[in-house]
Formats: sequence, structure tokens, C-alpha cells
Amino acid sequence: MDNKKYLVITVISVILAFFLYGCLQFESYARLRLQSINGDMVTPQTLKDKWQDYTIYYTGPGVQNPSAILFDPKNDNKTIVNNGWIKVEDQETLSELILWIQFDIHFEPKLWRILGPDNQFYGYIYSYWQHVYMKILDEKTLWVDDLPLPPLDLGPARVTMS
Repeated sequence: MDNKKYLVITVISVILAFFLYGCLQFESYARLRLQSINGDMVTPQTLKDKWQDYTIYYTGPGVQNPSAILFDPKNDNKTIVNNGWIKVEDQETLSELILWIQFDIHFEPKLWRILGPDNQFYGYIYSYWQHVYMKILDEKTLWVDDLPLPPLDLGPARVTMS
């Protein structure tokens, strides 16, 4: 009887240890949050107007088909590094990216705030996607993974009868 009791306690302790270890790992990831209505609302137009205040990247097959636009503020002590994103060098390219990401009326892009642990602000992502894999590398560096291709609307299905 005592062996079963110790076995159950051991199994529960191991499961609890893995659970706590997993919870601690969540602190090393960033998350996306929509902007608060109560605060100052930043818009894609605001970011376009102040484009020189940001290091800007996009991902997707090309300027005419972006999956997301990433805005990393230059005036903070944090850096966003990425995998496969393309740097935007001028306001004209940024304007075109914003135009194309808003083009498909079936998929509404949203401007997300990127927040790290303790709600530390890292920047913005303008995208259709609501989930982005982001990991805190150290107290000043955030890594952002590449995103899938933009969503594709193939229109209504057509059925033909022979």
C-alpha cells in the first residue's frame, strides 16, 4: 500500500515539475495585443508619416502581396531581429505595402502592439495574422519568425453539373 502511495506522489511531483517548467518558459515569449481604445491610437497612417522613427520590415512574396509589416522603434534601447523579413528603405515602398495589405476586402489587417514580459513595448506589426512566433533572446532583443503567405480568397465555389 505504501509503495502505491509513493508512486502516485512521485508521478504527481514529476507532472507538476514539468508544468511549472513550461509556465516559466512562457515568460521568454512576446505576444500581440490590439491597441486600447482609451490610449493614444496609432494608425498605419501615423506610422507611415513617422516612418523615419522606425526600422521597418515586411514579409511576404513581394511588395504587392505582403503578409505583415513590422515597425521597430529606433528611439528605444530594444532591437527586433527577424528571420526572412525584408527591410523597407523608403516611404514610397512603405506606402505601397500599406496599400496592398489593405487591398483585399475579405481579410482586414490589424495593427498589433508587440509586448514582451511585464508588458514591455517592442513595436508594431500590421497584419492579417493574429499569431506570430516571437521569442525574447535577452532583455533588449526580440526575435520574430517569418509568417505564412498572405491569406488567399478564391471566391465562391462553383459547382457544375454535367
